[in-house]
Amino acid sequence: MNEFSSFLAFPLQNIPYVVLTLIVAFTLHEFAHAYVAYKFGDPTAERQGRLTLSPLAHLDPFGTLLIFIAGFGWAKPVPVNRYFFKRPKLAGVLVSVAGPLSNLFLTFIGMAILYILIATNVFALLPVNVVNSLEQFFTIFVSLNAILFLFNLLPVPPLDGYRIIEDLVSPNLRAKLTQYESYGIIIFLVLVVTPLNDYTIAPFLSIGQAIIIGVFDFILSPILV
Repeated sequence: MNEFSSFLAFPLQNIPYVVLTLIVAFTLHEFAHAYVAYKFGDPTAERQGRLTLSPLAHLDPFGTLLIFIAGFGWAKPVPVNRYFFKRPKLAGVLVSVAGPLSNLFLTFIGMAILYILIATNVFALLPVNVVNSLEQFFTIFVSLNAILFLFNLLPVPPLDGYRIIEDLVSPNLRAKLTQYESYGIIIFLVLVVTPLNDYTIAPFLSIGQAIIIGVFDFILSPILV
């Protein structure tokens, strides 16, 4: 069992909490992309069955499995056709940012539920093992969603942050970015899977996560009074 755990990015006992968190996080993330695109006039995702909260429509088996092994992964990208948008730049940015914002929303909701459970003394009525499990789940739920929010805003392909930049720059610069997109993906993978991650992406995620949780704690702490 210990040998198997050494191949995982998370402790084996936390895997059920990670699985549940990712099912919710990935599903709402991709649904948010599809919903905003649909609202701006693009029916592509809706026609392909992606305008749904069913996890089966959004989870990518290999991308999900990779998270447990490498610590990063992906869901099935939502198809978006910008030609349906009346205001492509605005719609494109809002569609791209909708996914990460859904994870930020889940971070807040997870913390709010935990704080409410503590403030209402619900935990005092439950067995210790149940309380420990709930606390562990919400800790992972909040942490992973905060990281997903930040990670997806990185300005490198194929992440949402890069798509936002694409829609903000001029058409000429967008065309040039497209030409070098494959190189960007390679650079991104190198940063993630090599020790360079410890000096680039990891510190950004760690500091950003602490800031987000600190801000939400400031907002929600009155609940505990």
